[in-house]
Amino acid sequence: MEGPVIQNRKPFAKIISFTWLSKSTIVETIAILFIILFLYTGISKLMEYSVFKEQIAESPILKPVSSFIAWALPITEFIVSLMLMIPRWRLKGLYASLFLMIAFTIYIGAVMTFFKELPCSCGGIISLLSWNGHLLFNSIFILLAFIGVRLERQLRRAAKADWNRIQL
Repeated sequence: MEGPVIQNRKPFAKIISFTWLSKSTIVETIAILFIILFLYTGISKLMEYSVFKEQIAESPILKPVSSFIAWALPITEFIVSLMLMIPRWRLKGLYASLFLMIAFTIYIGAVMTFFKELPCSCGGIISLLSWNGHLLFNSIFILLAFIGVRLERQLRRAAKADWNRIQL
């Protein structure tokens, strides 16, 4: 039997541990965060396309493919956003988000190691972050994508198991 003090702690513990959130709510929230991120950066890159293209061309790593990346990256961000909006494609969109964030982070690591003076070509307010700030920002979004993938896979397995039970 629990006393009133312990009973009063349970709601607080429930809030802190996020047990009040369902897996699907967490996945939806993560998807929305990525949609906002990719739409915002994609639109920013296109609105300042000549600046974005110029900044990419300044990168010794990306210079050989700068023309391609200048139009392919915003389009990719829009496609991934669309994938995240459609429940049937959400898992693939989360995997694509994870891949993009890892690729961006590897690029940032290379810039921080070899070319510290390069401008950021991220687009919008995100380009105001320091390279260390970018690394932290990307690490958080990598973690979110990883959590989203795991939870979405769990939800799909549970839905498939429920479907198989109904079929029997």
